[in-house]
Amino acid sequence: MAYSSKLIEQAIIEVAKLPGIGKKSALRIVLHLLKQDPMETTLIAGALQELRDNIKYCAVCFNISDEDTCTICQSHKRNASIICVVEDMRDVMAIENTEQFFGKYHVLGGVISPIDGIGPEELNVGALIKRIEGNNEIKEVIVALPSTMEGDTTAFYLTKKLQPFKVKVTAIARGVPVGSELEYTDEVTLGRSIMNRTQL
Repeated sequence: MAYSSKLIEQAIIEVAKLPGIGKKSALRIVLHLLKQDPMETTLIAGALQELRDNIKYCAVCFNISDEDTCTICQSHKRNASIICVVEDMRDVMAIENTEQFFGKYHVLGGVISPIDGIGPEELNVGALIKRIEGNNEIKEVIVALPSTMEGDTTAFYLTKKLQPFKVKVTAIARGVPVGSELEYTDEVTLGRSIMNRTQL
């Protein structure tokens, strides 16, 4: 597609790099921003820069946070005896939206995938083990990983690693479609999967 402005073309190229955004959508976004008050564009750019400069990862669960320890880990209202292990922070958001889980989380930062060169060492597995070793209060670990080969491999690995500890290891019920990501699962299905979890 030919553009009348190199500046517009460059902006479209950058916006189109975002997930789920094609060239046509990027064009619409760029033209929309161009029509807005300049302050609107400045606010968007400033918010993104602030995000990149100041976002942190919780020192306990590795969820995204504004502080060294996230609000979920800090909360005394959450059930500290249950930890829900997820692939990434999008899964935390998805489960929180169900309003069915009141424990705490542990974000692995991915799943085991030898093809992609991702082994247990690249994930926050060691931190999870240390967290359970030093805390007798933890009674259950829910493995809430994608229903994919990589997710199942990671769940199996975690189950083996957690065997020496006196914790119940459960998995979310398979109401979540096989091959799907948690963030795309509707809240009712995901909520039922949490409530009807099974022991591994």
